[in-house]
Amino acid sequence: MPRNSSPAQPPASCAVAALPVRYATGPGAAASAEIAVEAPVNIVYGNQPYAVMMATPSDLEDFVTGFSLTEGIIRDAGEIRGIAVSPQRDGIVVTVDLAPGRFREHLARRRNLSGRTSCGLCGVETLAEMPMAETRSRDRQPISARAIATALATLERHQPLHQLTRSVHAAAWCDAEGAILAAREDVGRHNALDKLIGARLRAGHRAVSGFVLVTSRASFEMVEKTAIYGAGTLVSISAPTSLAVERAQALGLTLVSVARQDGCMVFTGALAPEMEIAAS
Repeated sequence: MPRNSSPAQPPASCAVAALPVRYATGPGAAASAEIAVEAPVNIVYGNQPYAVMMATPSDLEDFVTGFSLTEGIIRDAGEIRGIAVSPQRDGIVVTVDLAPGRFREHLARRRNLSGRTSCGLCGVETLAEMPMAETRSRDRQPISARAIATALATLERHQPLHQLTRSVHAAAWCDAEGAILAAREDVGRHNALDKLIGARLRAGHRAVSGFVLVTSRASFEMVEKTAIYGAGTLVSISAPTSLAVERAQALGLTLVSVARQDGCMVFTGALAPEMEIAAS
């Protein structure tokens, strides 16, 4: 079953009535379908509302931790003193207690995001405000095509909500051999990645000897979030955008997309030499 971070959080899916229709034979009997829950999540720092994100209401502590890092509000999980999740009638309020110095810096840099699914650029008023990862050294260990194939072969086991609803994205952290060590799901691809990053941070794990695997396309924001976390490789099941390729190149990030069981496409960087003997 889909995981919820706390019993106080709403369920990640719900059952609704639906009418199945076959094109050849017409309507069938009324049935029940399990669908993903999408809810407004109001992220509040101290007593200052910051953003309302549309998200799946599970793993919200992980979500706000990863979101805080990729938004540049914190530098590490230690700058968060506490997280309180409070379901309301019309949504969920998640209050983050920042360390005093970090909270003062946050007040000096506020953005206005409203009703989006963590698109990464909501509320940005000028091009200069676009979130950019620093061009810094990060894990440069190349991964093999065999590791990618291994991760893809087991990914579905780590997507219980998607198996139930067929409507959510996943982001996974894989070790150098392709074993999936952590995975998170959400209706928003950026949210899923923020949840994954937050889960890793809260567990005290940095981006070492592994790679990020996402079930979506590789957009600019996915590259930036991966780089901010410090990972050296992003693998996406769908294709990348032009800006994603440009930023991955500038950041020294290996970008592998259109990842399938029988192969993938390397857009920036390189795989380990054993790529030619990858499992099929």
